Amino acid sequence: MTADAYLSFLASKSVRAPLRGLEQVPPLAGHLFPFQAHCVDFALRAGSAGIFLDTGLGKTAVEMEWCRHAAEATNGRALILTPLAVARQIEAEAKRWGYEARVIREQADAGPGINICNYDRLDKLNAAAFGAVALDEASILKSFGGRTSRALIDMFRDHAYRLAATATPAPNDHMELGQYAEFLGIMSSQEMLSRWFINDTSTASQEWRLKGHAEADFWDWMASWARMAEKPADLGDASVSFDLPPLNVSRHRAKETDLRGGEGLFATVEMSATKMHEVKRQTADARADVVAGLVEVEAAEAWVIWVDTDYEADAIKAVIPSAVEVRGSQSIETKEATLAAFAAGDVRHLITKPSLTGFGLNWQHCARMAYVGRSFSYETYYQSVRRCWRFGQKRPVEVHLIVAEGEAEIGRVIARKESSHASMKASMRRAMVRAQGKRSETKVAYKPTHDGRLPSWLFAA
Repeated sequence: MTADAYLSFLASKSVRAPLRGLEQVPPLAGHLFPFQAHCVDFALRAGSAGIFLDTGLGKTAVEMEWCRHAAEATNGRALILTPLAVARQIEAEAKRWGYEARVIREQADAGPGINICNYDRLDKLNAAAFGAVALDEASILKSFGGRTSRALIDMFRDHAYRLAATATPAPNDHMELGQYAEFLGIMSSQEMLSRWFINDTSTASQEWRLKGHAEADFWDWMASWARMAEKPADLGDASVSFDLPPLNVSRHRAKETDLRGGEGLFATVEMSATKMHEVKRQTADARADVVAGLVEVEAAEAWVIWVDTDYEADAIKAVIPSAVEVRGSQSIETKEATLAAFAAGDVRHLITKPSLTGFGLNWQHCARMAYVGRSFSYETYYQSVRRCWRFGQKRPVEVHLIVAEGEAEIGRVIARKESSHASMKASMRRAMVRAQGKRSETKVAYKPTHDGRLPSWLFAA
């Protein structure tokens, strides 16, 4: 076999996502930045694609322009699925840029152009009525084998035009990337795992670990169907600089509490979820007192007070009666009205959970937030901070972490996951550079052009 034939054989084994979209992309909207236009162009040619742009980089603008052209290429109707309260925000932005768009609650509300609906109304929709679908904050797919994930994959498996958009793809779990690939019809999660990963049985959780020799090929495969960026320059766009104001994180220790259980139960480094909740429940009032003091000093400021449990919210309401809460048990209409009032400045102090409102909402008017309770999820922490610390924020953002005895492990876990996420994004950026041809990765066969000299002792031998 010749060298050229062997290189061709190796290239044939490389897996890349197929192009199922437009061969010729029409002119795109003039309000898009060059890096956003690149993402739209890429996704329309791919047909099904992942768009992983950091918060404030314009995922929504990319989604709307992609939906407009994907709808025109199919049956004239596109669907954007969103988290709670984000639908109205997207509708307002769509109308500002002249798109035909509406929020729908059920299939009867749908019409031509872009239709926007919350995920919790999925069972009210007929997937076949839409030519294209975009998942806003697509990390809802992270629930490996979850009911919502399965429903989305099954409902839209026959659509040529599918988009998955989020700022934090797989911050600490590569299996989430498999969920995106499966939703987009590129490859099943199990095939992705078997091709590039190994089940590491040396760890207690038996995590799937990327094979060392397969790392470059895996990220090149990712770059064949996705685009990721923390800043425009990651996609080769030097025309605009998206610089964020400072983010200042302060840690406050809650007043020592006589924790029931004794004998160092809550001081251990490794702490189970059950023990952690016992700590959080017993220290809720002490942590609420700390945040009440912080809010009182800057009462004129808008504040987001993040909690992890209802009993933490109850403790805060007891010491900050003016605060308004968004709670899971409330109706969708009540939640949306409260969030709209906070965004408009009519509500100044908001109590909520990252799991409810930590994704997709734009709160650049607010530069103060406090965490009275955090979970072990790096993604929910990152996303909730980014509701305020995002492009468009004009002031330094002050983040206050209220911690009690025994909660240090949460911070350590989040820091470890943050490091893993940064490593993943760096690998993806390098793969995109290769995909866009900015650096040659072609292997060139060696052709000797110089005659070397043999040492005299070799002739003597």
